[in-house]
Amino acid sequence: MKILLIHQYFLEADNSGGSRFNEMTRIWSEKGHEITVLAGMVHYTDSEKRPEYKHKRFVHKQHGRVSVWRCHVSESYNVNFAGRMWAYFSFVFSSIRAGLFRVKGKYDLIVVTSPPLFVGITAYILSRFWGIPFVFEVRDLWPESAIDTGVVTNRLIIKFAYRFEAFMYKKAKLVNVLTPAFRNILLERKKVPAEKVIMIPNAADFSLSDEILESFDPVQFRKDNGLDDFFVITYVGAHGVANHLVQLLDAAGLLTDTNVLFQLIGSGMQKEMLIRETE
Repeated sequence: MKILLIHQYFLEADNSGGSRFNEMTRIWSEKGHEITVLAGMVHYTDSEKRPEYKHKRFVHKQHGRVSVWRCHVSESYNVNFAGRMWAYFSFVFSSIRAGLFRVKGKYDLIVVTSPPLFVGITAYILSRFWGIPFVFEVRDLWPESAIDTGVVTNRLIIKFAYRFEAFMYKKAKLVNVLTPAFRNILLERKKVPAEKVIMIPNAADFSLSDEILESFDPVQFRKDNGLDDFFVITYVGAHGVANHLVQLLDAAGLLTDTNVLFQLIGSGMQKEMLIRETE
């Protein structure tokens, strides 16, 4: 089977973050399927392109047996809300061009994963152009998550986002969700037909950590990092608006007379603000 995956945040080999589709495409390709990915040039925690992508619109890479086309994304991504919206749509425009003029061959299926919700535009246009179905995946509920976190407040944008979401659910062959709660919301609140909704949750492949754990000495690690006298609570992940990590700083403020130490590891739009708050 030939599958085209549209995933703005498909990871580079050295990126942090969720590797759901990096692993799934690897396994699919090992089972004999031919996989092409349309991905972005800017990671969601970064503010600029890598040097190899500067002044380029498309770059082709090979991730093992998986063919990846990196498409232009505006470097305004982590500047402000307007910059992020432009970054979303710049990927839509560039990924459509890549799908129409760079990707070769006839595909059997398109898989598109959201957020951002607007990647569905690329999937729908390519689906109509090639006359093949697409599967729409919901990793996080949009526009609800953007509204609840205060990222989107404009009523016109909210109205458009809800209508576009409903359009995607209607046009998709299947809608995949990651949690039972998301499935219930799609069935009960958004009235998506039950036969259209499937659920493939996230998973953990512990073999990926076996090599590290074989050589990792936790006792020595604590000594090397001055952690011996602390009860350590570690957060690893994005430092964005939706993560609301300031609540961890509030908790730390209440525990200053204890031996509890909080470690926040990662990057994102609110990283610098969190550092200032800590100081």
